[in-house]
Amino acid sequence: MALPKIGNLAPAFTVLDQDGNKVSLKDFKGNNNVVLYFYPKALTPGCITQACGIRDSKKAFQKLNTVVLGISPDPVKKLQRFVEKKELNFTLLSDEEHKIADKYGVWGLKKFMGREYMGINRMTFIINKEGRLQTIFEKVKTKTHHDDVISYLQENI
Repeated sequence: MALPKIGNLAPAFTVLDQDGNKVSLKDFKGNNNVVLYFYPKALTPGCITQACGIRDSKKAFQKLNTVVLGISPDPVKKLQRFVEKKELNFTLLSDEEHKIADKYGVWGLKKFMGREYMGINRMTFIINKEGRLQTIFEKVKTKTHHDDVISYLQENI
């Protein structure tokens, strides 16, 4: 799948969050920038590192009028456990059928230990207050993801 084009409206979606509440991208339009980050699987080492960095940077994101949404193919109950175990303070979204991942072009072939399978390619999308795609982080480093995104926001939004 192709990635959405920078400058275009970000692909719309409505899915359930970790509490079973419906969340739509349009809920944030006009009020907040959105960091939409796709990660492969809750409660795995890289995803924990990435999520905890975001958790610990909440004040910086608030100062930049930015909401962070993490999205994975995990079911709602697993997202709930992730939030509880790691005391996450931002919204996680469940995309079990990978419909949103398809829209954003992040569902694709992966390789791990000589095995090929379909899954989420870790990427981050910055969406401005008007709902337009500002930039895409195609190469994400889990340890510095939060700092990389905050630096981009400070310089460009």
